[in-house]
Amino acid sequence: MEKEGKQLEIFEIDCLLEAILLRYGYDFRNYAKASLKRRIHNRLMLSNLDHVSEMIPKILYEEGYFSDFLGDMSITVTEMFRNPAVFKCIRQQVVAKLRTYSRINIWNVGCATGEEAYSIAIILEEEGLLDKAHIYATDYDNEALSVAKKGIYPVSVMQKYTDNYLKSGGLGSFSDHYQARYELAKMKSNLRDKITFAHHNLMSDGSFAEMHLILCRNVLIYFNQTLQNNVLSLLRDSLVHRGYLVLGDKETLSFSSVEDEFEAFDMEKRVYRKKNLT
Repeated sequence: MEKEGKQLEIFEIDCLLEAILLRYGYDFRNYAKASLKRRIHNRLMLSNLDHVSEMIPKILYEEGYFSDFLGDMSITVTEMFRNPAVFKCIRQQVVAKLRTYSRINIWNVGCATGEEAYSIAIILEEEGLLDKAHIYATDYDNEALSVAKKGIYPVSVMQKYTDNYLKSGGLGSFSDHYQARYELAKMKSNLRDKITFAHHNLMSDGSFAEMHLILCRNVLIYFNQTLQNNVLSLLRDSLVHRGYLVLGDKETLSFSSVEDEFEAFDMEKRVYRKKNLT
């Protein structure tokens, strides 16, 4: 009986994902099963429903409910200069290579509420490269993008961000990059003006051309091998020859379909460089 129940739930989840794909165009069928099931169960509990199949009519007919589900699936755990050693590597090693370009294009994949994009903008400003750079920060969660575009964060997190900034090799005072008022801190306009926040669905949308640096950190871990390879191929096609790709600390190109097209620039920091194969 228990085995039959598990098989029935797998069928229900498959039907739910098909309904989402047909109704909204989001394809979650290649998400890592454990993560997917956990998020669906969380929404089931919050909805006071007993069976996954009961979510289907709500998904189909209530756009607000689908927005809530999309929020469940979005990865919004982020902070300024998260894993400072990675940003220190970018500042001290990658930036030197970026200086050689007349213009610099950077893609921050899965930007969530924008902290990572602003972190890169700060590095570029302090290194004198912001004027010739542009950062494209994308996510499929429109609510997170709305927060990112405003660039407004609680003052209460600024001390943590300051510590990260200093550990990442910051050259000045982190407070120079935002304006604080009451309980909120707003990133300065010179940073915001250099970032384009846009909706992008890695499961269905195309590549960005001529990127010199791509950050796609802690995104691939939620995908199965098939979707990981699809996304990595998209990122490869978006990079210039000798462009840089930064992954999360639990992600790797090893055993992926693009492994032979990259070299490890700093394996410990998960920084890779696209080979010039021409």
